[in-house]
Amino acid sequence: MTGHKFHPSILREYDIRGVFGETLSVEDAHAVGRSFGSVVRQRGGNRVAVGYDGRLSSPMLEHALVEGLTASGLDVVRIGLGPSPMLYFAATPAAKALFPDVQGGVHVTGSHNPANHNGFKMVLEGAPFFGSDIIDLGRIADEAAWVSGNGSVQCADIAEAYVDCLLGALDGIDRGALNALRIGWDAGNGAAGPIIDALTARLPGYHVLLYTSVDGHFPNHHPDPTIEGNLTDLCAAVAEQCLDFGVAFDGDGDRIGAVDSKGRVIWGDQLLGIYAEDLLRNAPESMVIADVKASSTLFERIAELGGKPLMWKTGHSPLKSKMKETGAPLAGEMSGHMFFADKYFGYDDALYAAVRLIAATVRIGMSLTALRDAMPERIATPELRFQVDEARKFAVVDEVLGQLIADGVPDGVQVHQIDGVRVETPDGWWLLRASNTQDVLVVRAESTSDEGLAGLLAEVDARLAAVGLKRG
Repeated sequence: MTGHKFHPSILREYDIRGVFGETLSVEDAHAVGRSFGSVVRQRGGNRVAVGYDGRLSSPMLEHALVEGLTASGLDVVRIGLGPSPMLYFAATPAAKALFPDVQGGVHVTGSHNPANHNGFKMVLEGAPFFGSDIIDLGRIADEAAWVSGNGSVQCADIAEAYVDCLLGALDGIDRGALNALRIGWDAGNGAAGPIIDALTARLPGYHVLLYTSVDGHFPNHHPDPTIEGNLTDLCAAVAEQCLDFGVAFDGDGDRIGAVDSKGRVIWGDQLLGIYAEDLLRNAPESMVIADVKASSTLFERIAELGGKPLMWKTGHSPLKSKMKETGAPLAGEMSGHMFFADKYFGYDDALYAAVRLIAATVRIGMSLTALRDAMPERIATPELRFQVDEARKFAVVDEVLGQLIADGVPDGVQVHQIDGVRVETPDGWWLLRASNTQDVLVVRAESTSDEGLAGLLAEVDARLAAVGLKRG
């Protein structure tokens, strides 16, 4: 049997992702199905769920994927077009009443990337499938070490059950307070649109919907709510219709963005702080996990509220895994992935996060704008990304770390090595890390003043210059 070689760029740390027609093909989708199906079979499984997002290439990739899965002897439940969290819902042990013997799932999605990108997100046995698991898929395909069989296919509409589950986040909330809320929703023509239509039809309050029709061309704006320019239309709707706040979603509905009534972006770490305040009122001393890019004010706020803050690696898969390991009920990252395990299933679901945000403002008794007003002001850079050769990027971080250790760490300074290098100083902090998905290094810094921020960036630049690099 002849094996299959993937383009080396598409086997990423957290998923499989490439440019359709260039680095990603229908043949790749079939090989992913054969390889993932073989892993599931070898672990004793026999049934998986499959979904896809709204990109133009997704239906044909899904078709080839299903053919590969069934050729490996797996039975497939096709849930159709929808957000990635709906696929996670179908594959979670909590959905056993719907599908008693589903062991995992694959979602065809390009996530927040440009329209011509696509890929595959996978879960197995209630856990993310990433890192060495994905590398192993490449080996299996290369060696044609596939299990063979003749699986079956069934189609299932789980949208109503999924929406029912999302609405559970409002259990026990005063309906009168919910009726008073006015909220904007921007789906960005992504896969979450139809679910948002169904969800808001059943939610109390007044809701303004933007771009909920699925369109793989993304004609209105790119669906990445972490980029401020993509929130312009949502901010305008909030202002024009006097809304309390607005929420936005990426192409597959696992990243949330938000703006308050003043049009200010509520960034990922700020949202996590609000979720933590809501959670810790009833679950004091709970652990809350945030990624290394989060503000120091978040970790301080979690501790102030009586929680146990934990800094961890960036990436939805590492955070989900750390939650399972520690039993933490809440985690989140700057990119808008939010994870709830106290009354939910521990995976990143931006639609559930939106409903939890509604619930949090009511339970805390403050508007999102008032909650933002109460947050300390810090001056921070966005992610400053510059290209470095794939073979060099991790070595650069190690060299900078070596410099820091050789120079000696002064009193009052902390060096974290969780994911790259994060240096905490009296003026603030800076971070240097290698991207797990691109050939880039990422710098971020935060301070209480412009002068402090300039000093932190000057130190980063000096450290990079010492290893022969200049920030682009």
